[in-house]
Amino acid sequence: MKRIGILTAGGDTPALNATIHGAVARANQLSIEAYGFIKGYNSLYNERVPHVHLNPLYQEIPELDPTKGGTILGSSRDYVDPNDDEALSKITQKLNRLKIDGLVCIGGDGTLNGLQPLADRIPVVLAPKTIDNDLGLNYPSEPDEYIRCERHDRSGFDYRMKPSRIEFHLDHMINYVTPGYATAVFVSSQGVQRIRTTAESHRRIAIIEVMGRHSGYIALGSSYGQPDITLVPEHTLDLELLVDRVKEIYDLQKNVVIVCGEGIVDEAGRDLGDEESSTDPSGNKVLKGASEALRQLLIQKIGDDYFASYRRGNSASEAIFTRKVGHTQRGGRPILFDRFYGAQLGGKAVDLLVEGRNNAVSTIQWSAAKGFWVDSFHSNGFRDRWGHIHARKMHPSFYDSNNLKLSTVGREYLQPIFTHAIGHDDLEHQRDTTFAASSLLMPYHSVNTDMSKRICYL
Repeated sequence: MKRIGILTAGGDTPALNATIHGAVARANQLSIEAYGFIKGYNSLYNERVPHVHLNPLYQEIPELDPTKGGTILGSSRDYVDPNDDEALSKITQKLNRLKIDGLVCIGGDGTLNGLQPLADRIPVVLAPKTIDNDLGLNYPSEPDEYIRCERHDRSGFDYRMKPSRIEFHLDHMINYVTPGYATAVFVSSQGVQRIRTTAESHRRIAIIEVMGRHSGYIALGSSYGQPDITLVPEHTLDLELLVDRVKEIYDLQKNVVIVCGEGIVDEAGRDLGDEESSTDPSGNKVLKGASEALRQLLIQKIGDDYFASYRRGNSASEAIFTRKVGHTQRGGRPILFDRFYGAQLGGKAVDLLVEGRNNAVSTIQWSAAKGFWVDSFHSNGFRDRWGHIHARKMHPSFYDSNNLKLSTVGREYLQPIFTHAIGHDDLEHQRDTTFAASSLLMPYHSVNTDMSKRICYL
Protein backbone atom coordinates (compact mmCIF):
# COMPACT_ATOMS: atom_id res chain seq x y z
CA MET A 1 0.00 0.00 0.00
CA LYS A 2 1.94 3.01 -1.30
CA ARG A 3 -0.79 5.53 -2.16
CA ILE A 4 -4.33 5.89 -0.83
CA GLY A 5 -7.23 8.15 -1.73
CA ILE A 6 -9.53 9.88 0.78
CA LEU A 7 -12.96 11.38 0.13
CA THR A 8 -15.77 12.82 2.25
CA ALA A 9 -19.38 12.29 1.22
CA GLY A 10 -22.88 13.17 2.38
CA GLY A 11 -23.75 16.03 4.71
CA ASP A 12 -21.03 17.97 6.49
CA THR A 13 -20.27 17.23 10.13
CA PRO A 14 -17.93 18.94 12.58
CA ALA A 15 -15.59 15.90 12.74
CA LEU A 16 -14.69 15.46 9.06
CA ASN A 17 -11.39 17.33 9.06
CA ALA A 18 -10.38 15.56 12.27
CA THR A 19 -11.00 12.21 10.56
CA ILE A 20 -9.02 13.23 7.47
CA HIS A 21 -6.25 14.41 9.81
CA GLY A 22 -6.17 11.04 11.59
CA ALA A 23 -5.95 9.18 8.29
CA VAL A 24 -3.17 11.41 6.98
CA ALA A 25 -1.23 11.25 10.26
CA ARG A 26 -1.33 7.45 10.14
CA ALA A 27 -0.35 7.46 6.45
CA ASN A 28 2.67 9.62 7.32
CA GLN A 29 3.76 7.11 9.97
CA LEU A 30 3.54 4.30 7.42
CA SER A 31 5.17 6.31 4.55
CA ILE A 32 2.00 6.15 2.46
CA GLU A 33 1.00 8.98 0.13
CA ALA A 34 -2.50 10.35 0.70
CA TYR A 35 -4.56 12.00 -2.02
CA GLY A 36 -7.85 13.77 -1.31
CA PHE A 37 -10.65 13.71 -3.88
CA ILE A 38 -12.65 16.92 -4.19
CA LYS A 39 -16.44 16.78 -3.61
CA GLY A 40 -16.76 13.13 -2.67
CA TYR A 41 -17.94 10.56 -5.19
CA ASN A 42 -18.56 13.42 -7.61
CA SER A 43 -14.83 13.65 -8.29
CA LEU A 44 -14.71 10.02 -9.41
CA TYR A 45 -17.19 10.81 -12.20
CA ASN A 46 -15.26 13.91 -13.27
CA GLU A 47 -13.12 13.08 -16.30
CA ARG A 48 -10.18 15.01 -14.83
CA VAL A 49 -10.65 13.78 -11.23
CA PRO A 50 -9.81 16.92 -9.19
CA HIS A 51 -7.56 15.84 -6.33
CA VAL A 52 -5.13 17.21 -3.75
CA HIS A 53 -1.90 15.74 -2.40
CA LEU A 54 -2.56 15.83 1.34
CA ASN A 55 0.91 14.85 2.59
CA PRO A 56 3.72 15.90 0.25
CA LEU A 57 7.04 14.59 1.66
CA TYR A 58 4.87 12.84 4.30
CA GLN A 59 3.96 16.13 5.94
CA GLU A 60 0.29 17.06 6.10
CA ILE A 61 -0.68 20.28 4.38
CA PRO A 62 -1.30 23.27 6.72
CA GLU A 63 -4.92 23.68 5.57
CA LEU A 64 -5.80 20.40 7.29
CA ASP A 65 -6.84 21.59 10.76
CA PRO A 66 -8.68 19.01 12.91
CA THR A 67 -10.25 21.77 15.02
CA LYS A 68 -12.09 23.21 12.02
CA GLY A 69 -15.60 22.03 11.16
CA GLY A 70 -16.68 20.90 7.73
CA THR A 71 -14.32 19.32 5.22
CA ILE A 72 -11.44 20.82 3.27
CA LEU A 73 -12.15 18.29 0.52
CA GLY A 74 -15.74 19.36 -0.04
CA SER A 75 -18.63 16.95 -0.22
CA SER A 76 -21.59 15.99 -2.37
CA ARG A 77 -24.54 13.64 -2.22
CA ASP A 78 -23.69 11.86 -5.45
CA TYR A 79 -23.76 8.09 -5.26
CA VAL A 80 -22.30 5.19 -7.21
CA ASP A 81 -24.82 3.20 -9.24
CA PRO A 82 -24.01 -0.50 -8.76
CA ASN A 83 -25.66 -1.35 -12.09
CA ASP A 84 -23.61 1.07 -14.18
CA ASP A 85 -20.67 -1.17 -15.14
CA GLU A 86 -19.38 1.31 -17.69
CA ALA A 87 -19.11 4.13 -15.14
CA LEU A 88 -17.53 1.79 -12.58
CA SER A 89 -14.94 0.68 -15.11
CA LYS A 90 -14.08 4.30 -15.90
CA ILE A 91 -13.74 5.12 -12.20
CA THR A 92 -11.38 2.18 -11.74
CA GLN A 93 -9.29 3.26 -14.72
CA LYS A 94 -8.93 6.78 -13.33
CA LEU A 95 -7.90 5.50 -9.91
CA ASN A 96 -5.36 3.22 -11.58
CA ARG A 97 -3.94 6.17 -13.52
CA LEU A 98 -3.45 7.94 -10.19
CA LYS A 99 -1.86 4.74 -8.80
CA ILE A 100 -4.36 4.62 -5.93
CA ASP A 101 -3.99 1.31 -4.06
CA GLY A 102 -6.91 1.80 -1.68
CA LEU A 103 -9.67 4.27 -0.86
CA VAL A 104 -10.86 5.66 2.48
CA CYS A 105 -14.43 6.99 2.36
CA ILE A 106 -15.64 9.13 5.27
CA GLY A 107 -19.41 9.24 5.63
CA GLY A 108 -22.60 7.69 6.92
CA ASP A 109 -24.90 4.87 5.85
CA GLY A 110 -25.43 6.44 2.40
CA THR A 111 -21.68 6.58 1.84
CA LEU A 112 -21.35 2.97 3.00
CA ASN A 113 -24.03 1.93 0.51
CA GLY A 114 -22.24 3.92 -2.17
CA LEU A 115 -18.87 2.24 -1.73
CA GLN A 116 -20.23 -1.33 -2.09
CA PRO A 117 -19.86 -1.56 -5.90
CA LEU A 118 -16.39 0.05 -5.72
CA ALA A 119 -15.22 -2.59 -3.23
CA ASP A 120 -15.48 -5.23 -5.99
CA ARG A 121 -12.83 -3.36 -7.98
CA ILE A 122 -10.49 -1.69 -5.49
CA PRO A 123 -9.91 -1.99 -1.70
CA VAL A 124 -12.29 0.46 0.00
CA VAL A 125 -12.99 1.09 3.70
CA LEU A 126 -15.24 3.47 5.60
CA ALA A 127 -14.49 5.82 8.49
CA PRO A 128 -17.92 6.70 9.96
CA LYS A 129 -19.24 10.19 10.54
CA THR A 130 -22.78 11.47 10.98
CA ILE A 131 -24.41 13.80 13.46
CA ASP A 132 -27.51 11.56 13.41
CA ASN A 133 -25.52 8.71 15.02
CA ASP A 134 -27.40 6.28 12.80
CA LEU A 135 -24.51 4.25 11.35
CA GLY A 136 -24.18 1.11 13.42
CA LEU A 137 -26.15 -1.73 14.98
CA ASN A 138 -27.86 -2.09 18.32
CA TYR A 139 -26.74 -5.74 18.28
CA PRO A 140 -24.89 -7.81 15.64
CA SER A 141 -27.95 -9.74 14.38
CA GLU A 142 -30.13 -6.65 13.92
CA PRO A 143 -30.08 -6.64 10.05
CA ASP A 144 -31.57 -10.16 10.05
CA GLU A 145 -34.72 -8.83 11.70
CA TYR A 146 -35.81 -6.69 8.73
CA ILE A 147 -38.80 -7.83 6.70
CA ARG A 148 -39.75 -6.60 3.25
CA CYS A 149 -43.26 -5.57 2.19
CA GLU A 150 -44.40 -4.64 -1.31
CA ARG A 151 -45.90 -1.17 -1.55
CA HIS A 152 -49.59 -0.85 -2.37
CA ASP A 153 -48.81 0.88 -5.68
CA ARG A 154 -46.27 -1.86 -6.56
CA SER A 155 -43.59 0.80 -7.02
CA GLY A 156 -41.11 -1.03 -4.83
CA PHE A 157 -40.65 -2.31 -1.31
CA ASP A 158 -40.72 -0.94 2.20
CA TYR A 159 -38.54 -2.39 4.94
CA ARG A 160 -39.40 -2.59 8.61
CA MET A 161 -38.13 -4.48 11.60
CA LYS A 162 -40.09 -7.22 13.26
CA PRO A 163 -40.20 -7.24 17.07
CA SER A 164 -36.83 -8.30 18.44
CA ARG A 165 -36.26 -11.26 20.72
CA ILE A 166 -32.71 -10.14 21.52
CA GLU A 167 -31.92 -9.04 25.06
CA PHE A 168 -30.31 -5.63 24.62
CA HIS A 169 -26.98 -4.67 26.21
CA LEU A 170 -25.02 -1.47 25.63
CA ASP A 171 -21.85 -3.58 25.45
CA HIS A 172 -23.18 -5.38 22.36
CA MET A 173 -23.68 -2.28 20.18
CA ILE A 174 -21.68 -2.16 16.96
CA ASN A 175 -20.24 1.33 16.51
CA TYR A 176 -21.46 2.81 19.78
CA VAL A 177 -21.32 6.41 18.56
CA THR A 178 -20.30 8.31 15.43
CA PRO A 179 -18.05 11.42 15.28
CA GLY A 180 -20.16 14.53 14.82
CA TYR A 181 -22.91 13.41 17.16
CA ALA A 182 -21.39 14.83 20.35
CA THR A 183 -20.91 18.29 18.83
CA ALA A 184 -24.45 18.29 17.41
CA VAL A 185 -25.85 17.47 20.85
CA PHE A 186 -23.66 20.15 22.42
CA VAL A 187 -25.17 22.74 20.05
CA SER A 188 -28.76 21.53 20.32
CA SER A 189 -28.62 21.34 24.13
CA GLN A 190 -27.42 24.93 24.28
CA GLY A 191 -30.26 25.89 21.95
CA VAL A 192 -32.79 24.29 24.30
CA GLN A 193 -31.35 26.14 27.28
CA ARG A 194 -31.43 29.49 25.49
CA ILE A 195 -34.98 29.12 24.21
CA ARG A 196 -36.11 28.12 27.68
CA THR A 197 -35.49 31.62 28.98
CA THR A 198 -37.85 33.12 26.37
CA ALA A 199 -40.55 30.54 27.09
CA GLU A 200 -40.15 31.09 30.81
CA SER A 201 -40.21 34.89 30.62
CA HIS A 202 -43.25 35.12 28.35
CA ARG A 203 -45.23 32.12 29.69
CA ARG A 204 -44.98 30.32 26.36
CA ILE A 205 -44.84 26.77 25.00
CA ALA A 206 -41.77 26.27 22.83
CA ILE A 207 -41.36 23.45 20.30
CA ILE A 208 -37.72 22.99 19.28
CA GLU A 209 -37.01 20.86 16.22
CA VAL A 210 -33.66 19.08 15.97
CA MET A 211 -32.21 16.95 13.19
CA GLY A 212 -32.69 13.21 12.93
CA ARG A 213 -34.80 12.11 9.98
CA HIS A 214 -35.52 8.60 11.23
CA SER A 215 -33.30 8.44 14.30
CA GLY A 216 -33.98 10.11 17.64
CA TYR A 217 -30.42 10.24 18.95
CA ILE A 218 -30.00 14.03 18.73
CA ALA A 219 -33.39 14.60 20.36
CA LEU A 220 -32.40 12.12 23.06
CA GLY A 221 -29.05 13.86 23.63
CA SER A 222 -30.79 17.22 23.79
CA SER A 223 -32.09 16.06 27.17
CA TYR A 224 -28.92 17.66 28.52
CA GLY A 225 -30.72 20.97 27.86
CA GLN A 226 -33.48 19.82 30.25
CA PRO A 227 -36.55 20.02 28.00
CA ASP A 228 -39.84 19.05 29.62
CA ILE A 229 -40.87 16.70 26.81
CA THR A 230 -38.85 14.84 24.18
CA LEU A 231 -40.41 13.31 21.04
CA VAL A 232 -38.47 10.89 18.84
CA PRO A 233 -39.18 9.34 15.40
CA GLU A 234 -38.97 5.77 16.72
CA HIS A 235 -42.16 6.16 18.80
CA THR A 236 -45.48 7.21 17.26
CA LEU A 237 -47.01 10.36 18.66
CA ASP A 238 -49.71 9.85 21.29
CA LEU A 239 -51.43 13.22 20.90
CA GLU A 240 -53.81 12.82 23.86
CA LEU A 241 -50.96 11.90 26.19
CA LEU A 242 -48.90 14.81 24.86
CA VAL A 243 -51.70 17.36 25.41
CA ASP A 244 -52.33 16.08 28.94
CA ARG A 245 -48.63 16.28 29.76
CA VAL A 246 -48.29 19.79 28.28
CA LYS A 247 -51.21 21.06 30.38
CA GLU A 248 -49.87 19.40 33.52
CA ILE A 249 -46.46 21.03 33.12
CA TYR A 250 -47.88 24.39 32.05
CA ASP A 251 -50.16 24.51 35.08
CA LEU A 252 -47.16 23.94 37.31
CA GLN A 253 -44.45 26.20 35.84
CA LYS A 254 -46.19 28.47 33.32
CA ASN A 255 -43.96 27.36 30.44
CA VAL A 256 -43.17 24.18 28.51
CA VAL A 257 -40.22 23.26 26.28
CA ILE A 258 -40.69 20.37 23.85
CA VAL A 259 -37.85 18.89 21.77
CA CYS A 260 -38.88 16.92 18.68
CA GLY A 261 -36.87 15.10 16.06
CA GLU A 262 -37.56 16.25 12.50
CA GLY A 263 -38.87 12.79 11.54
CA ILE A 264 -41.50 12.22 14.26
CA VAL A 265 -44.58 10.28 13.09
CA ASP A 266 -48.29 10.26 13.89
CA GLU A 267 -50.35 7.33 15.16
CA ALA A 268 -50.56 5.91 11.63
CA GLY A 269 -46.79 6.05 11.20
CA ARG A 270 -46.90 8.98 8.73
CA ASP A 271 -44.27 11.68 8.97
CA LEU A 272 -45.73 14.60 10.88
CA GLY A 273 -43.70 17.01 8.76
CA ASP A 274 -45.73 16.11 5.66
CA GLU A 275 -43.20 14.60 3.33
CA GLU A 276 -43.23 16.30 -0.04
CA SER A 277 -42.99 14.46 -3.32
CA SER A 278 -39.59 16.03 -3.97
CA THR A 279 -36.37 14.45 -2.72
CA ASP A 280 -32.84 15.60 -1.99
CA PRO A 281 -29.91 14.32 -4.11
CA SER A 282 -29.61 11.23 -1.88
CA GLY A 283 -33.20 10.23 -2.53
CA ASN A 284 -34.45 11.25 0.91
CA LYS A 285 -37.93 12.82 0.92
CA VAL A 286 -37.99 16.48 1.88
CA LEU A 287 -39.71 17.24 5.20
CA LYS A 288 -41.64 20.52 5.53
CA GLY A 289 -41.38 20.76 9.29
CA ALA A 290 -42.46 18.54 12.16
CA SER A 291 -42.40 21.36 14.70
CA GLU A 292 -44.91 23.49 12.81
CA ALA A 293 -47.20 20.50 12.23
CA LEU A 294 -47.01 19.71 15.93
CA ARG A 295 -47.76 23.33 16.80
CA GLN A 296 -50.93 23.29 14.71
CA LEU A 297 -52.08 20.10 16.44
CA LEU A 298 -51.52 21.61 19.88
CA ILE A 299 -53.30 24.85 18.90
CA GLN A 300 -56.34 22.83 17.82
CA LYS A 301 -56.33 20.54 20.85
CA ILE A 302 -55.60 23.07 23.60
CA GLY A 303 -57.58 26.00 22.16
CA ASP A 304 -57.59 29.74 22.83
CA ASP A 305 -59.76 29.63 25.95
CA TYR A 306 -57.17 27.69 27.90
CA PHE A 307 -54.58 30.49 27.61
CA ALA A 308 -57.12 33.29 27.95
CA SER A 309 -58.28 31.83 31.27
CA TYR A 310 -54.74 32.06 32.56
CA ARG A 311 -54.36 35.58 31.13
CA ARG A 312 -51.27 34.37 29.29
CA GLY A 313 -52.03 35.46 25.80
CA ASN A 314 -54.97 36.10 23.56
CA SER A 315 -54.78 32.83 21.68
CA ALA A 316 -53.06 29.44 21.46
CA SER A 317 -51.24 30.53 18.30
CA GLU A 318 -49.70 33.40 20.26
CA ALA A 319 -48.66 31.20 23.19
CA ILE A 320 -47.13 28.31 21.21
CA PHE A 321 -44.07 28.97 19.07
CA THR A 322 -41.47 26.91 17.20
CA ARG A 323 -37.75 27.12 16.60
CA LYS A 324 -35.38 24.95 14.57
CA VAL A 325 -31.82 24.45 15.70
CA GLY A 326 -31.13 23.64 12.04
CA HIS A 327 -27.77 23.43 10.35
CA THR A 328 -25.91 24.96 13.29
CA GLN A 329 -25.89 21.36 14.61
CA ARG A 330 -23.71 20.36 11.66
CA GLY A 331 -21.27 23.25 11.72
CA GLY A 332 -18.49 24.86 13.68
CA ARG A 333 -15.60 23.59 15.75
CA PRO A 334 -15.88 19.94 16.86
CA ILE A 335 -15.64 19.35 20.59
CA LEU A 336 -12.91 17.13 22.06
CA PHE A 337 -14.79 13.81 21.85
CA ASP A 338 -15.41 14.18 18.12
CA ARG A 339 -11.92 15.43 17.32
CA PHE A 340 -10.23 12.60 19.17
CA TYR A 341 -12.37 9.70 17.98
CA GLY A 342 -12.74 11.07 14.46
CA ALA A 343 -8.93 11.03 14.17
CA GLN A 344 -8.80 7.53 15.69
CA LEU A 345 -11.31 6.20 13.15
CA GLY A 346 -9.42 7.82 10.27
CA GLY A 347 -6.16 6.22 11.39
CA LYS A 348 -7.86 2.84 11.86
CA ALA A 349 -9.26 3.03 8.32
CA VAL A 350 -5.72 3.34 6.94
CA ASP A 351 -4.63 0.36 9.05
CA LEU A 352 -7.49 -1.69 7.61
CA LEU A 353 -6.24 -1.03 4.07
CA VAL A 354 -2.67 -1.90 5.04
CA GLU A 355 -3.89 -5.14 6.64
CA GLY A 356 -5.55 -6.11 3.36
CA ARG A 357 -9.09 -5.59 4.63
CA ASN A 358 -11.69 -4.57 2.05
CA ASN A 359 -15.24 -3.27 2.49
CA ALA A 360 -14.66 -2.89 6.22
CA VAL A 361 -15.72 -0.14 8.64
CA SER A 362 -13.68 1.31 11.48
CA THR A 363 -15.86 1.51 14.58
CA ILE A 364 -15.96 2.98 18.09
CA GLN A 365 -16.81 0.32 20.65
CA TRP A 366 -17.66 0.68 24.34
CA SER A 367 -18.07 -1.57 27.34
CA ALA A 368 -18.48 -0.88 31.04
CA ALA A 369 -15.26 -2.74 31.72
CA LYS A 370 -13.00 -1.25 29.01
CA GLY A 371 -14.55 2.11 28.17
CA PHE A 372 -14.07 3.24 24.54
CA TRP A 373 -11.78 1.63 21.99
CA VAL A 374 -11.46 1.56 18.20
CA ASP A 375 -12.24 -1.65 16.30
CA SER A 376 -13.61 -2.71 12.91
CA PHE A 377 -16.59 -4.53 11.41
CA HIS A 378 -17.17 -5.91 7.93
CA SER A 379 -19.79 -3.91 6.07
CA ASN A 380 -21.56 -7.10 5.01
CA GLY A 381 -22.61 -7.36 8.65
CA PHE A 382 -24.61 -4.13 8.25
CA ARG A 383 -26.62 -5.49 5.30
CA ASP A 384 -30.00 -7.15 5.46
CA ARG A 385 -30.76 -10.32 3.47
CA TRP A 386 -31.58 -8.21 0.40
CA GLY A 387 -28.27 -6.36 0.55
CA HIS A 388 -29.55 -3.04 1.95
CA ILE A 389 -27.79 -1.06 4.68
CA HIS A 390 -30.35 0.68 6.88
CA ALA A 391 -29.87 3.71 9.11
CA ARG A 392 -29.70 2.63 12.75
CA LYS A 393 -32.71 3.58 14.80
CA MET A 394 -32.48 4.41 18.48
CA HIS A 395 -33.16 1.31 20.55
CA PRO A 396 -36.68 1.40 22.12
CA SER A 397 -35.24 0.94 25.60
CA PHE A 398 -33.59 4.39 25.40
CA TYR A 399 -36.97 6.14 25.58
CA ASP A 400 -39.76 6.28 28.16
CA SER A 401 -42.91 6.62 26.03
CA ASN A 402 -45.16 7.00 29.07
CA ASN A 403 -43.33 10.06 30.39
CA LEU A 404 -42.21 11.33 26.95
CA LYS A 405 -38.52 11.57 27.85
CA LEU A 406 -35.35 9.51 27.89
CA SER A 407 -35.31 6.38 30.01
CA THR A 408 -32.81 5.06 32.53
CA VAL A 409 -31.11 3.03 29.78
CA GLY A 410 -31.00 6.17 27.63
CA ARG A 411 -29.15 7.99 30.41
CA GLU A 412 -26.75 5.08 30.75
CA TYR A 413 -26.09 5.26 27.01
CA LEU A 414 -25.38 9.01 26.92
CA GLN A 415 -23.22 9.39 30.02
CA PRO A 416 -20.05 7.65 28.72
CA ILE A 417 -20.07 9.87 25.64
CA PHE A 418 -20.62 13.22 27.30
CA THR A 419 -19.04 13.00 30.74
CA HIS A 420 -15.70 14.21 29.34
CA ALA A 421 -16.81 15.27 25.85
CA ILE A 422 -15.68 18.90 26.17
CA GLY A 423 -12.00 19.72 26.60
CA HIS A 424 -10.41 22.69 28.36
CA ASP A 425 -9.14 23.86 24.97
CA ASP A 426 -12.73 24.07 23.69
CA LEU A 427 -13.56 26.62 26.39
CA GLU A 428 -10.28 28.48 25.91
CA HIS A 429 -10.93 28.70 22.17
CA GLN A 430 -14.30 30.33 22.80
CA ARG A 431 -12.78 32.76 25.24
CA ASP A 432 -9.99 33.73 22.86
CA THR A 433 -11.90 33.96 19.61
CA THR A 434 -15.56 34.85 20.18
CA PHE A 435 -14.92 38.57 20.52
CA ALA A 436 -11.43 38.75 19.07
CA ALA A 437 -10.70 42.25 17.75
CA SER A 438 -9.30 40.73 14.55
CA SER A 439 -12.79 39.50 13.64
CA LEU A 440 -13.86 43.14 13.18
CA LEU A 441 -10.77 44.04 11.17
CA MET A 442 -10.29 41.10 8.83
CA PRO A 443 -12.77 39.56 6.36
CA TYR A 444 -13.47 35.84 6.58
CA HIS A 445 -10.86 33.78 4.78
CA SER A 446 -12.23 30.54 3.36
CA VAL A 447 -10.04 27.45 3.32
CA ASN A 448 -11.52 26.76 -0.13
CA THR A 449 -9.46 29.66 -1.44
CA ASP A 450 -6.23 27.99 -0.35
CA MET A 451 -7.29 24.49 -1.29
CA SER A 452 -8.19 25.55 -4.83
CA LYS A 453 -4.52 26.43 -5.37
CA ARG A 454 -3.55 22.85 -4.54
CA ILE A 455 -6.05 21.04 -6.75
CA CYS A 456 -4.52 18.90 -9.48
CA TYR A 457 -6.22 17.15 -12.40
CA LEU A 458 -5.73 14.16 -14.59
